[in-house]
Amino acid sequence: ILVFTVASESTDGFQRYLYSARQNGFEPQVLGFGQEWKGGVDIKNRPGGGWKVNLLKEALQPHKNDKNKIVLFTDGYDVVFLGDLNQIVAKFKASNARVLFGAESACWPDVELAQKYPKVSEGKRFLNSGMYIGYASELWEILEYDTIKDSDDDQLFFTKAYLDEVLRKRLSFKLDHKSELFQNLNGATNEVEIVEIKAKEGPEKYKINNVIYHTEPLILHGNGPSKIALNYLGNYLANSWNSVEGCVRCKEGHIDLTNKKPSQMPLVFLAIFIELNTPFLEEQLNKIYLQDYPKERIHLFVHNSAKYHSKHVKDFLDKHGHEYQSFKEIKPEDGSTEWVARDLSLDQCLSKNCDVYFSVDSVAHLDNPHTLRLLIEQNRTIVAPMLIRPGKAWSNFWGALTKDGFYARSNDYMDIVHNEKRGLWNVPFVANSYLINATFLKKYGRSELNFVRDNLDADMAFCANVRNLDVFMYVSNRIDFGHLVDPESFDITRTEPEMYQIFDNEQDWEDRFIHEDYPENFNPEKKNAQPCPDVYWFPIVSQKFCQSLINMMESYGKWSDGSNQDTRLEGGYEAVPTRDIHMNQVGWERHWLEFLRKYVRPLQEHVFIGYFHDPPRSLMNFVVRYKPGEQPSLRPHHDSSTYTINIALNQRGVDYEGGGCRFIRYNCSVVDTKPGWLLMHPGRLTHYHEGLLVTKGIRYIMIAFVDP
Repeated sequence: ILVFTVASESTDGFQRYLYSARQNGFEPQVLGFGQEWKGGVDIKNRPGGGWKVNLLKEALQPHKNDKNKIVLFTDGYDVVFLGDLNQIVAKFKASNARVLFGAESACWPDVELAQKYPKVSEGKRFLNSGMYIGYASELWEILEYDTIKDSDDDQLFFTKAYLDEVLRKRLSFKLDHKSELFQNLNGATNEVEIVEIKAKEGPEKYKINNVIYHTEPLILHGNGPSKIALNYLGNYLANSWNSVEGCVRCKEGHIDLTNKKPSQMPLVFLAIFIELNTPFLEEQLNKIYLQDYPKERIHLFVHNSAKYHSKHVKDFLDKHGHEYQSFKEIKPEDGSTEWVARDLSLDQCLSKNCDVYFSVDSVAHLDNPHTLRLLIEQNRTIVAPMLIRPGKAWSNFWGALTKDGFYARSNDYMDIVHNEKRGLWNVPFVANSYLINATFLKKYGRSELNFVRDNLDADMAFCANVRNLDVFMYVSNRIDFGHLVDPESFDITRTEPEMYQIFDNEQDWEDRFIHEDYPENFNPEKKNAQPCPDVYWFPIVSQKFCQSLINMMESYGKWSDGSNQDTRLEGGYEAVPTRDIHMNQVGWERHWLEFLRKYVRPLQEHVFIGYFHDPPRSLMNFVVRYKPGEQPSLRPHHDSSTYTINIALNQRGVDYEGGGCRFIRYNCSVVDTKPGWLLMHPGRLTHYHEGLLVTKGIRYIMIAFVDP
């Protein structure tokens, strides 16, 4: 058997085609490789492909009289082999045809010829020229049926031969109506399902079933607009992925940068896009800086559309910009739109003669410092690190598309997002962070490859243009790369807006605002600090939390007057008043209660064993300001609580002098309080206490009376 295809250049689809053939133990003969394509212009949408016929005719010349030689021809860019040559030949012979073509449901390119086709009782009626097999002598007669120009249509050529009833019967020229061997996907994606074949030993394999005709085709063709469906199926077929070895095909083309000198590393153009107000941008920029890649091999480009972030960008570039080979900043006042800036970044990459273009949006946090290097080593035309909003199904890729090019969920989307399947996935859309091999940018001008298309968002436009060029986009979750922040509720009209992100960006909130030693509170090998009887001391929040909470209160500025009359309270009376601001006055009550539930309650259960109350209740949550000349201390009192927490927000000896808390029953004082550390003690009966005199400066503490 001879196996032929036509491919003038190597593409992602062609590499997949070769991989599937090699996995099945054979090597096709590639016709026309390295030559200029002569088969017409825009043949995805117009007739063409006659060059394929003429190339095959030339290749078959030595075999034209061979009645025993079998010849298999398929297209080379959108075909996947699912069986070996023995299996393919067996199915061909079972058809009792001397020449067998694939079949499809549409008559193309001349619909007027549909009425001339023979009627069929079952199956697809019309010829498709993307896959056919036959004995050399009979196939040669069909190729000799007429002459064809290189730019003429190959499918029309073969259709006319098939419609010649005399020729058809004499040569036993048939169509594979029920997809016994050939499966064309256009108009038939709902007919096929991917089936897992479990092995007695070793990993499972995958095959395709046609559920309409109950057949198992061995060659799959993503003809016409069905290429996205083929890409999805191709993630599994031909031993590309299995649950034991994971992503088998990931290893293909992989490069290793481990022992490269900095001067030998690919030159990277790193483009950062800040197109909206984004929480935790400072951390995001720092993670970019911490990428384990030589800065001298990176050109940095920053487009910032958000005035709110001007200071963050300036601080970052002032501190680190000089470490990069170059950096360019486009500021909000420059008035450059996202679409223009993204197109400009591609041109800038080429002007710097970059090897790699790496785009990162402000919502993309690259938690893994090896992300950039690992993506380069994956060596794909376009590859994105999978990023998700923690705990949600929102990610930076789509597994499928609707007919009009918008989001659809693939069958394996949730498995991939939840890392139940790990690998390198061919998908129709990526966003927020992706790496592009610069050879792709050099091949196409900005008229073909850009971020502008039909009023779409920039990423949607870019991906649509990439798909139109038949270039694969991959997303990788082989390892964890990072996550996405959710900017939807980020309200920059608030003072310290990140403090309000405890619900929508819990992971980032915790990273910024929870004390780095908080987990050590639960270390069984460590004894919790207890400066006074049943008074526990825990590190709980960071310095940034402390300063942010102070800023929130001082920006609000409406401190109570310290009198017993307090209209904020039900009943309007406070027995032991302080100068304070309640959490609900700054819109932070709900957030504080979540903080109590998630971070304080586990500490209480850890030390006051046997008491459970989830969620904890707290009606009195406030920041107190102690200040000489205003309210420097607080008289002895019990708290209206089951237990009380008291978080020091600033530093004794630096921000103020004096201060502290004295527990009178035990004659025990805690004066050397630490910012971010929490005192927890019973509120009623046993822990009568007072606030000690502040002699200089201002002392801030956060108080909550829990379970009153």
